[in-house]
Amino acid sequence: MADTPKSDRSVEEAGPKSGGAPQPRRRSRKILFISIAAAVVVILGLALGLGLGLGLKDHDGRDEDNEPSTPSPTESPVTPNGTVWQPAVGTKWQIILNSVLDVPAANAKTTVTLTPDVPVWDFDMFIHRDTDVIANLHSLGKRAICYFSAGSYEPYTPDAGSFVDADLGKVMDGWPDEKWLDIRRTSVRNIMIKRLDIAVAMKCDAVDPDNVDGYNNDNGLDLTKQDTIDFVRFLAKEASKRGLAMGLKNAGGIIDDVLDVVQFSVNEQCAQYSECDVFAKFTAAGKPVFHIEYPSGAPKSIKPKDSDKACGAEGADNFSTVLKGMDLDGWVEYCDGKVAQTKVASTPDNED
Repeated sequence: MADTPKSDRSVEEAGPKSGGAPQPRRRSRKILFISIAAAVVVILGLALGLGLGLGLKDHDGRDEDNEPSTPSPTESPVTPNGTVWQPAVGTKWQIILNSVLDVPAANAKTTVTLTPDVPVWDFDMFIHRDTDVIANLHSLGKRAICYFSAGSYEPYTPDAGSFVDADLGKVMDGWPDEKWLDIRRTSVRNIMIKRLDIAVAMKCDAVDPDNVDGYNNDNGLDLTKQDTIDFVRFLAKEASKRGLAMGLKNAGGIIDDVLDVVQFSVNEQCAQYSECDVFAKFTAAGKPVFHIEYPSGAPKSIKPKDSDKACGAEGADNFSTVLKGMDLDGWVEYCDGKVAQTKVASTPDNED
C-alpha cells in the first residue's frame, strides 16, 4: 500500500487522514478491477472446475515441487532446491500498480527496449494474470515482482469471496473499501498460500506482499507485533519453498526479526519521515531497498529541494530510489535526474 510507512509511528502520525490530502497508493486500481472482474471470475471458475493447474489447490493438496520461476538470461537461475533470486543492492527498478504494462517480447529482428530500461519491475499480480507481460519481461532479461495485499481485504480481487466475516477487522483508515485481515487465522493464511501458487504459475520471480503491519494500526483484531513477525516469516517460508523471493513492505519495526528470511525491502517515504537509517539494515546485509518517495509536485514538477531530500536522506545512499506520483502510474524520476514514462496497455479512469 503506497501509504505513509506506519511501522514505527502511531496511527495518528502515519499520514493524512481520510478526507484530507490524498493518500498515496494505487487509487485508480479498483476501477480496473471492476472493469475486468467478470472476465477474471469466469476464467477462475473454469480453472477451478477443470483443474487446469492455476495454483488454487488447497494447502494440503498442493504440489510441493512447483516449477520455479523462469530465470532471466542475465541472472543466476532459480532452482527448486530452495535457492531464490537475490537482487543486488542498488538495482534500478520501476513500480506501476494502477495499469497493465505494455511489454513487447524480445525479437531477433528488431531491438526491443523498455522505458525505463531497468532490470526489475514491480506490478499488481492479479491484473497481469492473463497476460504475457512476465514472459516478455523474462525474454528481455528482466525480473518480475508481483504485488498483492497480504494484510488487507480488498473486495475487488478475484478471490475476495474466499474470505469469511471472521477474517476481517476494521476498515483501513483512508481506504474505506478495505479491511484489515486477521493474519493469525488459518483461513487467511491458506488464501495467501493460494496467491503464492498463482505467483508461481505466472512465473513471478518475487512477491511484494503489502499491508503486513496491521499491528501498528487500529485494526480491530488486537494484532501484535509478534503476530506480524510470525506472519511474515510464514509467508517467506512458503514463498521460498516455491522458488519465490519475497520483500518486506515497510514495517521497519520488525526488520531485525525477519531480515534473515526476506530478500529485499520495499519502502515508502522513509526520507519524508527521516527513517531511512532503519531500512539501511537491508543494504548493510547485502539486500536492496526498493525505495519510493512521493514528493510534492510529482509527476508534473518536483522542486529540487524535494528531490534532494528524497535522494539524499541519511542512510539512503545505496537505496534503489524512485520518485513517483501517488497513483503509482507509469511516470518515474530517478535520483540522477532522469525522467521516464512507461507505456501501459490499459489505464483505468481516475477515481477522483
